[in-house]
Amino acid sequence: MKVSEYRLFSSVRTFSSVSVAVAIALSLIFSQSFGADSMQWQIAIAIAALAIGIPHGALDHLVTIPRSKPLTMAIFILIYIAVAIVAVIAILKFSVIGFIFVLVMSATHFGIGDAAFINEIDRRSEQVRKLPRTVYAICAGSIPVFIPLVNSASTDALAQVNPSLIDWHQGFDQEILRVVTALGLLGILVLLIKGRRREALDISLLLVLALAAPPLIAFAVYFGCWHAMRHTARLTLSLDSSQAAYAQGDLKKTFLAAVIPGVPALIGTFVIAGILAIVGTDFDDDFFWMALVVVWALTVPHMAVTAKLDRAALT
Repeated sequence: MKVSEYRLFSSVRTFSSVSVAVAIALSLIFSQSFGADSMQWQIAIAIAALAIGIPHGALDHLVTIPRSKPLTMAIFILIYIAVAIVAVIAILKFSVIGFIFVLVMSATHFGIGDAAFINEIDRRSEQVRKLPRTVYAICAGSIPVFIPLVNSASTDALAQVNPSLIDWHQGFDQEILRVVTALGLLGILVLLIKGRRREALDISLLLVLALAAPPLIAFAVYFGCWHAMRHTARLTLSLDSSQAAYAQGDLKKTFLAAVIPGVPALIGTFVIAGILAIVGTDFDDDFFWMALVVVWALTVPHMAVTAKLDRAALT
């Protein structure tokens, strides 16, 4: 079983790394071909990447509440949705404050989740060099969240999604950029010294993606093709259907068992985003902004629920 788990986790890790590398290459090619200011190709890639990532949070109830307790599960789902709705309203009504809150929370969630993913691989391998988890988590969480939003290209991108967010950093954009970049470079050095070359490559890829790709693509590709895929791999360790597929040695079935139940959440997210974009009056009517709002809002209850999963993986 552990051999199959290691193979799946390694495949997912390779996919996330290759996806980021491809995103970097496409960003450079399309920027030259269509112009860095052209938003059509950026939004197309970003929506596709977000679509890959949205289903990963829809299985929280399955790994948190036993199926034998339908009433408890129903109450859990109602509370989960209620928290997400409150978060949507908060982000829309108090855009900048809500945005900053979501950024800090997301960086924490992403960093811890990525460190937990690596720890699960270490448990199933012959890796003897201990991962400096705090260093890795800080780099893996802060780089994909903060750098794209203080990049010089972020002004145009934020103007497209919500103009009120342009000055969210209160003028400290270059300071944030330098600090996070320095943390990333220091993290790479520490990982190399500790003999964790693969993890140093991880941080290097994230750093180049954040610095070279347009901000919308940088965040969306990270979220959908990196964070979500790695989180989904971890979900296979908790789902009975995935465990049964592991026992059969069918890795494709194992992974799909953790993806398919989340597809309705993908449909629901875009339906809700479309409704908000159509009926909104005081809010920005851009569909992509609304989709981002829903994704960010769902991160609030999702982070709280997955804290138990993260703690178990890091213990």
